[in-house]
Amino acid sequence: MTSSLGLDFGTTNTVVALPAAPGSTDGAAPLVFEHNRQEFSAFRSVLSFWTDESLPNSPIESDAGPWAIEHFIENPGDCRFLQSLKSFAASPLFSETRIYGQRFGFEALMAKFLTLMQARAGSQIEKLPRRLVVGRPVEFAGSAPDPKLALERYRAALARFGAQDVRFVYEPVAAAFFFAQRLTRDATVLVADFGGGTSDFSLMRFEVRGKTLQTRALASSGVGVAGDTFDFHIIDKLISPSLGKGTTYSSGSQDLLLPNRFFTAFARWSELSVLKTSRDFRELKKLLRTSNEPERLQNFIDLVEGDQGYALYKAVSEAKARLSSSEETELSFTWEDVDLGFTVRRADFERWIAGDLQKMSGAVDTAMRRAKLENSEVDKVFLTGGSSFVPAVRRMFEARFGAERIETGDELVSIAHGLALIGESDDIDRWCAPEEI
Repeated sequence: MTSSLGLDFGTTNTVVALPAAPGSTDGAAPLVFEHNRQEFSAFRSVLSFWTDESLPNSPIESDAGPWAIEHFIENPGDCRFLQSLKSFAASPLFSETRIYGQRFGFEALMAKFLTLMQARAGSQIEKLPRRLVVGRPVEFAGSAPDPKLALERYRAALARFGAQDVRFVYEPVAAAFFFAQRLTRDATVLVADFGGGTSDFSLMRFEVRGKTLQTRALASSGVGVAGDTFDFHIIDKLISPSLGKGTTYSSGSQDLLLPNRFFTAFARWSELSVLKTSRDFRELKKLLRTSNEPERLQNFIDLVEGDQGYALYKAVSEAKARLSSSEETELSFTWEDVDLGFTVRRADFERWIAGDLQKMSGAVDTAMRRAKLENSEVDKVFLTGGSSFVPAVRRMFEARFGAERIETGDELVSIAHGLALIGESDDIDRWCAPEEI
């Protein structure tokens, strides 16, 4: 058994990697899962809980990944489906959620997810290695995130999971370490890691000395804008207006605009499970009685109560992915009496995310300024993560650094591989992120 494990706990997917066996030409290998005869390494970061309410004291059952999704699809009204756990890690506003009367804080949910994932890995990881090297974003997602709180929650969850020695490494630093294994000469490398909730950027200097790779971190920066934000724009611009956004309700002798906060929570699909049990949602249902377009609002309420957040997210995410290779695509979503259909054009999508791209570019500016580097001094740019496939994202880096310097590959597993390799390095402390004070 190896002495370390790399854990890339992501907003959308989680990847776990182990250092390769001695003598292997591969530096690290991800855990491989199998579901419905399909193998994969990117394990969906979701949980499902259910119980047999017809029986007294029936235990709460649970599963994770595609098995959780499968159970939810087959029993949408009879289970609790939770997604995007990572987006709550740094939020002081989230303390707990109740599932069938039982309280679950972030720590319990993360530990449950990891335990279920380990069980699905079978013999690959029956016993945890002593050391866990865990990726963390440079900037956590959310409004006014508290990184110290997030790391405290991570540590508590990992202790429940059974971890002994936990080390945190910035996610783009891990990706840089992975990328550096292919270098044959000295290079200054910018790593852009696009996750589901955050986009992080790190500048590293690598020097090749025979078979030894020497390195030093130059600077890092990050921003809470990434793939989920891109999805939000599609929902906000196309779907939410069909579900009541922009409509009015009667209040006395005047018509008032329905508050946008309802649709902000709904469009951010990771918050749907929280919205369903919130005071805001109870208020929304009361407004249905005086809505001037009750059909739209009823569709909104039905989708929330019917736990259709995942299905809606999947349709949006797939449409976004198709825009990477097509100028336009169709986005369709149907459930019971709800039938939505739109044509999504890449030109419109790129206009919607223009502000997000500016924020990403600003974070790159910050990293470059901290490193005291000019664009011409960066030898390679390594793009990793799902949003690296978005043409507008790639063009932004090509325009700045030149297409010949852009590198991609292993977009979904590079961080976990880098974490596993760092776990085996003799100078691991050089790679670890500083503790939050």
